[in-house]
Amino acid sequence: MKICITSASGVEAVTKRELQKLGYPEVPFVNGRGTLEGEFIDVAILNLKLETAGRVEIELANFKCDNFDAFFDEISKIEFEKYLDKNAKIIISAKSVMSKLFALSSIQSLTKKAVCNRLEKIYNCKLLEDGAEYKIEIAIYKDVVTVLLNTSGDGLHKRGYRTLVGEAPLKETLAMAMVHLSVWKAGRILCDPFCGSGTILIEAVRHALKIPAGNDRDFDFLHWKCFDIKIFEQVKMQANNDILDIPDLKVYGYDIDENAIKLAKYHAKKAGVSKYIEFINDDMRNFTSKRSHGVIITNPPYGERLMTRKQIVSCYKAFGKMFSALPDWSAYVLSSVTDFENLFGKKCKKRKLYNGKLECNLYSFLGKK
Repeated sequence: MKICITSASGVEAVTKRELQKLGYPEVPFVNGRGTLEGEFIDVAILNLKLETAGRVEIELANFKCDNFDAFFDEISKIEFEKYLDKNAKIIISAKSVMSKLFALSSIQSLTKKAVCNRLEKIYNCKLLEDGAEYKIEIAIYKDVVTVLLNTSGDGLHKRGYRTLVGEAPLKETLAMAMVHLSVWKAGRILCDPFCGSGTILIEAVRHALKIPAGNDRDFDFLHWKCFDIKIFEQVKMQANNDILDIPDLKVYGYDIDENAIKLAKYHAKKAGVSKYIEFINDDMRNFTSKRSHGVIITNPPYGERLMTRKQIVSCYKAFGKMFSALPDWSAYVLSSVTDFENLFGKKCKKRKLYNGKLECNLYSFLGKK
């Protein structure tokens, strides 16, 4: 089967390196989607272990089409019965870019009709749709239609430990991408001076301990009759055997908001990493360290919803002053503030990333060796 892995803009190279480490070399990425040939064991491995990917999907078909009659005919040819049983609950989503087929509601309704008609003929019964969920996505780009079956269910950023949400939450996959793009590794001090609900630090510790990203969550494919659950159980057991305990691992989170610190502690406990993280309810201006070659990875406040421009200027200048007292430390800062370098007081390397739909830059500054 052809397996597709989605990745957010700016993160594709990080996800590609992850795939290489998992034994999938040279996976090409086009428009945020990488493809490889595999089996259901690969679906299990990728869903469980990928840290920065969005979803894992099975490509059911790919064809060129510019009218709805031909579209319906092509969808009707797809062998959905290989995956969908007679009780399948069928959910259709669609997106279309620069294509003659742009009416999303028509794309969804025609797809649903074609799928149901085929399955009812195959199974010789009326579909009740009272079973496991099967999410089918129709992606159309320049009149080329790709039909995908979502194996993950919810996006892979939903790890399972973050059940409560603070202000302006950072997706776990983006937080993990920031960790991957940094020089931090276990043995170096790590601090997030604007830790919020703790996502960056939790993801960093789980990465260091080799806790599989999807260890605490469910996936749609686990409920499909075409999948042997024993495959996943074996993959998960092997992955959990590789989990480390690093007694001297310690990372630090600061936040001026007491409620954010309470939330961060709650999430760290649910994620099973609370003993490795010290959360401190204090202003980042008060952070200092005698240890050398530490790393800051952070997502400070930005945007009118959280801070006024005057507050941002004051905060970022104070952040730069605090950091200047740590000459051999490195910093990785995600922000949408376009004059960040001027406020921070240092020239940095930039990498465009998206926090949700908001365009940001990951500003990287390497400390003295």
